Amino acid sequence: MTPPTTGPTKSKRPTAKGRPASAGPTASAAEAITKITPARAAAFEILTLIGNNKGHSDELLHSPRTEDLSPEDRNLATALVMGVLRWQIALDSRIAKLLARPDQRLAEPVALALRMGAFQLLHMDRIPPHAVLNESVEMCRAAGQPHAAGMVNAVLRKLAAAQKPGPRVFESPAAFAERLGHPRWLVERWVAAYGREAALAICEYDQREPHAGSLFPIQPADANEPVPTAAHPSHATPQMDDGSRLVAELAAAALPFTNTRTPRVWDCCAAPGGKTLMLALRLPAADILATDVSTKRLDRTKARLRRYAYAQRVHCAVEDASAAPTPNTESKFDLILCDVPCSGTGTLARNPEIRHRLHVEDLVRQATRQLELLSGAARRLASGGRLVYSTCSLEPEENERIVDAVATEAGLRRISVEPLIAHLAQIGTLAPDVSKSLLASATRDGALRTLPGIHPCDGFFAVVLERN
Repeated sequence: MTPPTTGPTKSKRPTAKGRPASAGPTASAAEAITKITPARAAAFEILTLIGNNKGHSDELLHSPRTEDLSPEDRNLATALVMGVLRWQIALDSRIAKLLARPDQRLAEPVALALRMGAFQLLHMDRIPPHAVLNESVEMCRAAGQPHAAGMVNAVLRKLAAAQKPGPRVFESPAAFAERLGHPRWLVERWVAAYGREAALAICEYDQREPHAGSLFPIQPADANEPVPTAAHPSHATPQMDDGSRLVAELAAAALPFTNTRTPRVWDCCAAPGGKTLMLALRLPAADILATDVSTKRLDRTKARLRRYAYAQRVHCAVEDASAAPTPNTESKFDLILCDVPCSGTGTLARNPEIRHRLHVEDLVRQATRQLELLSGAARRLASGGRLVYSTCSLEPEENERIVDAVATEAGLRRISVEPLIAHLAQIGTLAPDVSKSLLASATRDGALRTLPGIHPCDGFFAVVLERN
């Protein structure tokens, strides 16, 4: 589903004509609820759950909370949820300037009603301002905050009447971090690691709905092929974002040649299974094991694998890759994909709530777990075998520093991804111009590093290691 655009509104915005909060308030919260459209009610509930760490946007937007909505309402609810999460920092800044006391702490339902109203006024110019104001006021009442209705009405009226900000000649990282809805500490890290212009491009990319099809050719849909199910498995390439697919394609291309036995492949952090599917598609002669530490996530992975004919031979097991016992020679692998859990800072366009939950100390916790996983995976790599370590993080301590800390001690050496990218172009998986672009700007010290806004996909890191 494609939400409405979140681009800047036109300069001539109609004057808001919402009913003043004092002109006949609703009698009760129950009555207020009836005055809120189903899409906005669903968005308000989902954003409340996300704010209370009771779910993620993707799962909640595909839950019973939206299944009874019409397609139009489902699109609007999605646009509101994702838009408010992407722009929350910027919205809060604009709202604070219009409060009688800019530093006052608002009750969460009131803050959420203001954010939803402000997002619609600033980024959804097809919605009449009076409808935005009326429903924002009713949201406060429905949430048991009737005393704040007048303030919400007044703030949103001021926002609707405000002039659109003029063009900026120059912005500091702190200024564009706030304008583009990102934590200042995170943007300052990106400036230090990649430079100001790259950090700005990352922030701009994160504020748009992600799209696919820029790295890989879009395959025309086969009208005769049913929706993939266990009963009707598909033979087509799985649907996944370009960055994840690129990592999986590199991993498959990295398999060392062997003609003495069936190659053994291990996807050691397999859920949700997209990369496992690509390995199964590209390596039909391999014996593939897919494991994950979470039984629930692995069950979902197994269900996904059953929808593709070429993945029926994949073996699945619940296993913590970091805690695997020292194996014998027969249980070692020729190729291991170690796509570890990470902060996900390369995927903020797709997972906008990460920016509100992540703290710098979380990177230390993630790095500790990543060290354990890479070390555990390395112990099961066969002589001459290759291991692909990857994340969707932009942070060096989850990427280069993990590899540097493990590789030498584990007896691994780096293999450049550049010949693998060239090979993918040679066999037609990547277009020649895409390959040239990646080789020119997405490799550093032999590793893959895609940056949102610089490359047409989310941010990913991948390095290929080989057993000496």
